[in-house]
Amino acid sequence: MIQTHKCGELRSAHIGKRVVLAGWVNRRRDHGGLVFIDLRDREGLVQVVFNPEISPEAHTIADSLRNEYVLQVWGEVARRPSGTENLKLPTGEIEIIAGNAVVLNSSKNPPFYINEETEVDENLRLKYRYLDLRRPRMKENVILRHQVIKFMRDFLTEREFIEIETPILIKSTPEGARDYLVPSRVHAGKFYALPQSPQQLKQLLMVAGFEKYFQIARCFRDEDPRADRQPEFTQLDMEMSFVDEEDILGLLEEMFTNLISAVKPSLKLIRPFPRLSFREAMDRFGCDKPDIRFALEFKDLSDIAVRTDFAVFREAVQKGGRVKGICAPGCAKYSRRQIDDLTQLCKEYGAKGLATIALTDDSGRLGVDKAISFVAKFLTSEDLEEIAQRFEAGPGDMILILADQQDTVNRALGQLRLEMGRRLGLIDPELLAFAFILDFPLFQWVEEEQRWDSMHHPFTAPFEEDIPLLDVDPGKVRSRHYDVICNGAELSSGSIRIHQRELQEKVLATLGYKNEEMHAQFGQLLEALDYGAPPHGGIAPGIDRLLMLMAGEQNIREVIPFPKTQSAYDPLFDAPSEVSEQQLKELRLAVLKESSKVEM
Repeated sequence: MIQTHKCGELRSAHIGKRVVLAGWVNRRRDHGGLVFIDLRDREGLVQVVFNPEISPEAHTIADSLRNEYVLQVWGEVARRPSGTENLKLPTGEIEIIAGNAVVLNSSKNPPFYINEETEVDENLRLKYRYLDLRRPRMKENVILRHQVIKFMRDFLTEREFIEIETPILIKSTPEGARDYLVPSRVHAGKFYALPQSPQQLKQLLMVAGFEKYFQIARCFRDEDPRADRQPEFTQLDMEMSFVDEEDILGLLEEMFTNLISAVKPSLKLIRPFPRLSFREAMDRFGCDKPDIRFALEFKDLSDIAVRTDFAVFREAVQKGGRVKGICAPGCAKYSRRQIDDLTQLCKEYGAKGLATIALTDDSGRLGVDKAISFVAKFLTSEDLEEIAQRFEAGPGDMILILADQQDTVNRALGQLRLEMGRRLGLIDPELLAFAFILDFPLFQWVEEEQRWDSMHHPFTAPFEEDIPLLDVDPGKVRSRHYDVICNGAELSSGSIRIHQRELQEKVLATLGYKNEEMHAQFGQLLEALDYGAPPHGGIAPGIDRLLMLMAGEQNIREVIPFPKTQSAYDPLFDAPSEVSEQQLKELRLAVLKESSKVEM
């Protein structure tokens, strides 16, 4: 037997027991005769003492040990001498008096510290990911991943869901992002695609009568990576028959609430989960995935701005734009440099400038600091008073205002709001502020291509009362689409699906599909809808993003065991990589050199 106990499980109750441990040398300390080793395994670490008077042979081995050597130790659990306890460790009251030891494997000097949480270049960490995963933070994140996925499986199984696997090699269909294509050797010149999600497959499972389906699904999208996106990711895929929105939202709220309570009870929640319409979210926060852990909500000043003498405000409204702002409490004394920094931030997101109004502390009276408010001379005292009242701003506060087209104002002011939330310490890192976003438009207009596109996906059902608008005003059609957001991240999108062929074909036609295109791309689903498809709906929470928030990380790569870099590259396996000419020949493929031009 290589080990009788795990390093991290030993406590004072084990004192006097003889144990066999195995693990990695986390740290070695030589105290002039006595050698102390912190021995580490997955469960934690424990101190091992090598005393030459007790075991000269073991002490000789201890002299040769270095960090990350793999070691087996025979010894007795003893209480640490009084005053030497380490209360930071669960094993800090005891130590192991080594009687014998064997080096199971030596180790080269690691390229970075494993026993310390120091900053390490990410490419280096990913190249040696198997070493990076030994570090405590990464180990805890991977264990958290296991706990979350296990909870989800157990939760849904208890509620009569069935876990069903769906294919990884499927057909390429337009679902919003670029597909990863897989060439077929057997069917020359033809390709499979890796699934962006199991969307059509889970709907077909509803037609098949399974009623409650889920899987921990691997999904693939060939799109530009970013902090909360990877080319391959994991989601909890769910679909249910004979349900409406309330059934799905209620199930999700129960699952997330119970999950946090069971797996990460130190985190706080807002309950019940707030619900905002798409339009309300855009008006109050400028985006459809707002961070609602703090206020600083937008106020629309367009009605005041259009009648002022300030041309920038007035003309923005006259050209169809909006004038909006936020109130930053206690920021009236911001310096010119601080204001310039905020202005530059707004410009980075498309705004032309930033107007500020500071309220003085003079007996509660409204005043404007001319050094930081060039707008004042264009506004009457009545204008200033009305603006202050709209923001419920008081002495010492500063109002930050943008004027531009609505999309630009929302984007830039949204980023300014987040920056002020961070600067003012308004964001509680221990709070997970879940919310539901509802009543999305069914379509969005793509100006460059002069066509309608799905806000969610083409299988989303419209509100029944809005179906007649498909023929006359598609932009006003509301969808039965809902999002789950948390702390400024979109965790999940879902919807009630279209379950009638005629309506599905009508929606596809609005998106610009001809009959032959519909059947080429979606024929399997359209035909299935002719065979008694039940009303159904679903959702697919992103597990990686949820874990990122639960672990307090800023990047999903920190909660994925073997991720790609920001450029979708794998330093560990040097992938993507070239393949042999023989492999290309078998697939009947040729690779064009970068300098080659494709004839069109």
